[in-house]
Amino acid sequence: MLVILQIFSGTMDSILDIPLHGASLNIVKQCGPGLNEILDSKFGCVATFEGMDFENGSSFGQQKRQTVAKDKRFSVKLRAGVEVSVWKADLTDFPVDAVVNAANCFLQHNGGLAQALCAAGGPQIQMESDRYTKQYGPLETGKAIVANAGFLPCKKIIHAVGPQLVFYPSSAQVSQARPRLKKAIWSILDRVKENHLDTVAIPAISSGLFNYPLPECAETIVSTVKDYYEQSSSREHLPKEIFFVNHDELTVTEMEKATGRITRGATKTSNIPIQIGNVLLTLKRDSIEEQKMDVIVNTTSLERDLNSGQVSKALLKKAGQRMQSEIRSAPRTKHIIITNAYNLQCKEVYHTFCINNGQEASHKVHYNVSLDSNKSNSAAKHHKSIAFPAIGTGNLGFTKKEAACIMSEAVVDFAKTFSGKMDVYFVIFPSDSDTFQVVFQKSVVILQQGCYFLPSPAEYDDKDVRFNRSPRISLNGPSKESLCETEKWLTSLLFRPPRPVLICNNFIQHLSEKEYVQLSCLTRKGVMFEEFLTKGHACLTVNGNSIEDVVVAAVQVEAMLCTVQKEFVTEEEKEMCKLLPNDVPLERERKTVDDSSPEFRGRFSAFKKLGLWILKVDKVENPALKLLFELKKQQLGCSSEKMFQRIPAQFCRMINPKYGEGIYFARTVKKAMEVWREKNDQYLYFVEAEVLTGKSTLGKPGLILPPAVGPDPLVRFDSVSGESDISVIFSSYQALPRYIITCMIKTELPCFARPLKRHRWDTGLPWVVIFGPSKPPDVVVHSDTHGNEGVKTIR
Repeated sequence: MLVILQIFSGTMDSILDIPLHGASLNIVKQCGPGLNEILDSKFGCVATFEGMDFENGSSFGQQKRQTVAKDKRFSVKLRAGVEVSVWKADLTDFPVDAVVNAANCFLQHNGGLAQALCAAGGPQIQMESDRYTKQYGPLETGKAIVANAGFLPCKKIIHAVGPQLVFYPSSAQVSQARPRLKKAIWSILDRVKENHLDTVAIPAISSGLFNYPLPECAETIVSTVKDYYEQSSSREHLPKEIFFVNHDELTVTEMEKATGRITRGATKTSNIPIQIGNVLLTLKRDSIEEQKMDVIVNTTSLERDLNSGQVSKALLKKAGQRMQSEIRSAPRTKHIIITNAYNLQCKEVYHTFCINNGQEASHKVHYNVSLDSNKSNSAAKHHKSIAFPAIGTGNLGFTKKEAACIMSEAVVDFAKTFSGKMDVYFVIFPSDSDTFQVVFQKSVVILQQGCYFLPSPAEYDDKDVRFNRSPRISLNGPSKESLCETEKWLTSLLFRPPRPVLICNNFIQHLSEKEYVQLSCLTRKGVMFEEFLTKGHACLTVNGNSIEDVVVAAVQVEAMLCTVQKEFVTEEEKEMCKLLPNDVPLERERKTVDDSSPEFRGRFSAFKKLGLWILKVDKVENPALKLLFELKKQQLGCSSEKMFQRIPAQFCRMINPKYGEGIYFARTVKKAMEVWREKNDQYLYFVEAEVLTGKSTLGKPGLILPPAVGPDPLVRFDSVSGESDISVIFSSYQALPRYIITCMIKTELPCFARPLKRHRWDTGLPWVVIFGPSKPPDVVVHSDTHGNEGVKTIR
């Protein structure tokens, strides 16, 4: 772990870099965003995660599972303005307003997609379904209902019942089932309209366990969606996008075919444009024969047979046999034969030839020659655009990685010397997702970032070329103390996690049924929780077979407790507002006092006697609490006294149950250190407060309220005590925090960096003054021109 203290122009920034590898990297990938919230809430540190991508599905209640990478295959906009898209993705991890569940009529989610959604969303999905069937009976085929989505990353889940067929149904049986499937889709879209949902993800309902033939299923779903919105009134609510989402390749392909066929004529999307000099390169998912550019590029055989090769066949089918006749006799120049377009929507077709099959250099010639030919013809024929298919990835034998690099390099080389304007399109067949996303999209990202030196194909394999830093967490903290506490907490959790992981936090006592349901969902990976009270504070242990799963679950619990704490503070402020005049502000301030002030100096000697160095004293101002404290003082008719409480770095309340379950204060710093003793703490934090003890009596274990003064249970003591130096209060309004004092044990180096000043002992070398609690400087650290450091003590 490297803490870098940067001193520049009289300022200091505390930066901590924590390299990640192995188990620590896997843990952070799963819970990075939640970890960031915890560090900010506990220590006030801001975390930046470098050199890694977070895994999906790390929210509360979701099991760690292998998810399908999101892959957008096709997208069109219907005439009504609703976008329809086809995705290969995991529906349990798809962020939309609502996901559709292919349910059975009894809403028992025991298999297939229904089981996966229920497992990821938590037990409340099945519980709510059971309540529905108990009240209304089975859900009819063709009907859909809206329910809460539990822990899924969406607002609602729509349970829809499609028709169920026998194995290998006849065409007559499929025809009979078709109206019921259309009714189910229509019902889904009605629920979308009624609930004003903007996005909804629909799977291929009835195609899996319900045996509806996949091609017919896809056609029925897509045509029903199209018909529904073509018949919709403009005054009705229209969603922004309908997603057809499935996780298996066969279903995705059929949905893509059906969507492209049924919505033909709609506006196709999913283009990715990049400006390279005067050339605009666009990566486009579409059919090459449908392009309206000036020039379409084709590869053909030396025999000039357009029936050879998928691209040639597609162009020939669209253009007609006249193009085959022309290419037989057309002149050839620089490996190019130019023909008319005939029935194609372009102006000309450039047919290229592959020479020396299998050699990258010759393959690149086809792109360069095509672009150069287009450049030479552009002035005379006004050619401003050219479309390339993924040349070379078929019969020519090049890998998709090689083709991606060669195509991109050719455009970059062309752009360097081309002075005019040109639109270049890479047109990838819609179902060829491997080429589009895995390879070409990476090349486009590199081009888009201005990196015109492309990596070799081998560099695509095991790393993301966009990052050149190793995985790490970079932390910025408000002080060196907070940064050290953050490092200590993170290191113990990520690199030396105990088993079980112990979480001590009094907000565990404020967990609601919702949070306990979340904890129960986390147990499905073999993680176990145990909650208990010890030494007066609430604790929770996290244990299990896999240490990675245990730590991930512990981080989720910590994030959960941060949320509970925020909600608790919000409720407390609301209650305070009811008791306060409108002109009293709720804002709290915390200001660091000057170390030469009486507030600092007056406390220094008392702490020094106990072997503690005071590093800083923060004054706390809370006008609202101060007013309530004064009202409480009048009610009790007593004066306040100065008392102390030791708290951990994240300022969780630490109490001791020996005399009751209240808020403990000690009259001396020494007693506070004894009551709240912790091991291996680098920094110690104390709260100095004014405390109202009022009428007090001896306490005993288990008290949650002070005991009654007499027979009337409503008349109680104001506090309890144990030893002479300990008092326990049971109302937060009986304590007014005034100062937070940060200390370090005297035997350790009492250091924090400050702006440099030259002193008479300056050696002339670069050096850093490390101050203790008094002046002049206690220690000077300096280095020579070779970077060797030395320490010189000044007395």
